[in-house]
Amino acid sequence: MTANDDLVRTPLDAEHERLGATFIDFAGWRMPVRYDSDLAEHHAVRNSAGLFDLSHMGEVEFAGPQAAAALDHALAGKLSAVKVGRAKYSLLCAPDGGVLDDLVVYRLADDRFLVVVNASNAGQDAAELVARAKGFDVEVTDRSAGTALIAVQGPHSPDVLRTAEPGVAPVVEGLRYYAAEPATVAGIDVLLARTGYTGEDGFELYVPNEQAPALWNALLAAGEQHDLRPAGLACRDTLRLEAGMALYGHELTSQTNPFSAGLRRVVALDKEFVGRDALAALAENEPDQVLVGLTGTGRRAARAEATVLGPDDAAVGVVTSGVLSPTLGIPIALAYVDRGLSEVGTELQVDVRGRSQDYTVAALPFYKRA
Repeated sequence: MTANDDLVRTPLDAEHERLGATFIDFAGWRMPVRYDSDLAEHHAVRNSAGLFDLSHMGEVEFAGPQAAAALDHALAGKLSAVKVGRAKYSLLCAPDGGVLDDLVVYRLADDRFLVVVNASNAGQDAAELVARAKGFDVEVTDRSAGTALIAVQGPHSPDVLRTAEPGVAPVVEGLRYYAAEPATVAGIDVLLARTGYTGEDGFELYVPNEQAPALWNALLAAGEQHDLRPAGLACRDTLRLEAGMALYGHELTSQTNPFSAGLRRVVALDKEFVGRDALAALAENEPDQVLVGLTGTGRRAARAEATVLGPDDAAVGVVTSGVLSPTLGIPIALAYVDRGLSEVGTELQVDVRGRSQDYTVAALPFYKRA
């Protein structure tokens, strides 16, 4: 681990220290991995609510008359079709069709968008977006350094927000999934989005850095009566994996393309964008390998880079993420496997630390909220 003095700290670092967090180096950031128990934090999000600091994520603003056109050119999705107040999941692709990052774009006004990118790629994404916007009448501004992001996730998350700010109830009740609008929470102006990465109902609150500690503590206090817990990156990973959500650097890389990853729906081939020609050519044939879910038995979980074995113990794929599911109580994994062995119910094996273990191709997501 890099020395703590070398890591970037979020505006909430002192709050995490006060709560007794254990920290790790994540993409150059000093981030809380847990506060107490990974399992307790995971179950809190599934059954009540969890509070996450996601201020390491990057935010890039597009503003100007051709903001939508610039994003249509830069990204695989058709952002010009997104209505004001809504959000869209999309991909930043390389000219050869490889995935440089996956991201979420919020349309804040006709001529203004907020692009939220992964922390590990924030710098290179911002530079790439600036480069792709050249020639368009748009101003691209990296807002990452001044923006904090706090997430409240779980079935009690609407109650937490209403307790923190009773006046926000109409916004909370009217906000659709993958939508966002300005709101006031605990007396603080935020961009309130009904998005998340856990498979649960939840909200993400964008706020200037200097107001993040007050908002964090107000949400903690409001959440006491709703069994809210602060939650770290460890349970964030088990939650997203149960929900079958891809993680950049694991399921998505510059060496993978959207079709293998099951993201064909994200790619709008009826418009021009960087990587479009390469992806159009790839779309003419089914991919050799595809991303699938795997469920196992016992208590030993396959980990990333474990080999997937097919008939005659031949290597047929590789695990990209794996864990013992806290909610389901069984090993689960995401893996790329040969397309001919990707049907749900197909029986395979995974080399788990030198021993073959039975796994079965399963429908995604592994967990879906009621």
